[in-house]
Amino acid sequence: MTDSARELPASPRRARIGAALTGLRRAATSLPGKLLGLAVAFVMLAEVLIFLPSAAAFRNEWLRDRAEAAHLAALAAEAAPGAMPSEEAVRELLAGADVVAVGRVYDGVNELVLGGRVSGELVKADLTGTSLLESMIAACDTLFAPPGRYINIWAEPQTRPNERMSVIVREDPLRDALIDFSIRIFWLSIFISLVTGGLIYLSLLFILVRPMRRLARAMTAFQEDPSDLTRMVEPSRRADEIGEAERALAAMQADVRAAFRSKERLATLGSAVAKINHDLRNVLSSAQLISDRLAMSSDERVAAMGSRLVRAIDRGVRLCAETLEYGRSREHDPHFETVTLRDALDDAAGDAFASVGAAEWINAVEEGLTVRADPDHLHRIFLNLFRNAVQAMETSETRSLSVGAAIEEETVRVRVADTGPGIPERVQKTLFAPFAVTGNRNGTGLGLSIAKELAHTLGGEVRLVETGEGGTVFEVVLKAG
Repeated sequence: MTDSARELPASPRRARIGAALTGLRRAATSLPGKLLGLAVAFVMLAEVLIFLPSAAAFRNEWLRDRAEAAHLAALAAEAAPGAMPSEEAVRELLAGADVVAVGRVYDGVNELVLGGRVSGELVKADLTGTSLLESMIAACDTLFAPPGRYINIWAEPQTRPNERMSVIVREDPLRDALIDFSIRIFWLSIFISLVTGGLIYLSLLFILVRPMRRLARAMTAFQEDPSDLTRMVEPSRRADEIGEAERALAAMQADVRAAFRSKERLATLGSAVAKINHDLRNVLSSAQLISDRLAMSSDERVAAMGSRLVRAIDRGVRLCAETLEYGRSREHDPHFETVTLRDALDDAAGDAFASVGAAEWINAVEEGLTVRADPDHLHRIFLNLFRNAVQAMETSETRSLSVGAAIEEETVRVRVADTGPGIPERVQKTLFAPFAVTGNRNGTGLGLSIAKELAHTLGGEVRLVETGEGGTVFEVVLKAG
């Protein structure tokens, strides 16, 4: 068998291992996996914080047991027949108490009750006045202590409160017992953390994760087909934040569906209006020819009526044309360039005066001031504003249109002021709405709506600053060049 043949079974095995690792990685990075990991981590942290006091208590209890055993051994030595127990009896008493030496202090006198040999480093452990922090530090020191050390325990016997005992023990048995205790605590902590983390995970899964998944699936399904009623989310009766999110999503879906229905109806209506508009323009064209002949009549009364009819038909034709143009318009994405603002305003004013009549033109914009905008969009914004301003000044004694600009941080604020009669209060509420009622009887209500829409595509805005008998001021905010 060739080497390549031997390697073939390894490929599917590696593929399975890779797929398993990918699944584990995906599970670990998912929301449930993160919740489970956090729950286990927090429980383990709590167990670590609990372990240190527990280890300190275990160490103190171990030392206290040795001190009590040493006290009993000392009492046995005192009760032995004769003045002094034999050396063999001392070794038996020390071995039974698992201590090296026992002494006591009373009335300022140090007395060695049972003695043994100490051949290593000696550390002190005072059980009569040790704080919790000191006990925890001592427990950590015992865990990492070198072998061969001894501990000198100072304690007070329960039967003789006026005495103090000094007991010397080997530290190695204490370290071994503390390590065994730590291992038991570790595995108990692992078990508790897994059980607690699993319970927390299951609780969050039913309380938080599953509702969030349902919301995510509902949003994805609704995005694929907003017109399908079966993809609408049904809010639950929950009173928490999840319930609020469900109700908000349901309301948003209802609004979006209503907007889609409105858009479809408007599209159908727009198609019908376009057909009616075409026929109406043909009718108005025929009426325009007749009205032109009436305006040329030798009878002054007939000629005057013909002139009024010509103006009325002209307004009707213009309204039809602008309505059709607005319905068909699809604004292209802006192509930003650095545009000299003063020149752009002069061009827009010239076109406005040529189409609706002249007015005094005052351009107070500084030479060299530039903005970042689409030249075509910029021209149309100010063309609509200037045309509206000139039409508003038809009945004014003074017809003056002025512009000025000021730089504010990263924007340029352009003010357009006219000397017209002002905008009525009833008109101001719907000033920028398409086909809204305007103060100008010849207006279609589209100019300001188009200007605002174009300014928005440039990252700016158009707003009414002030209006009154002395005139009207609009402000256009653009990006500085």
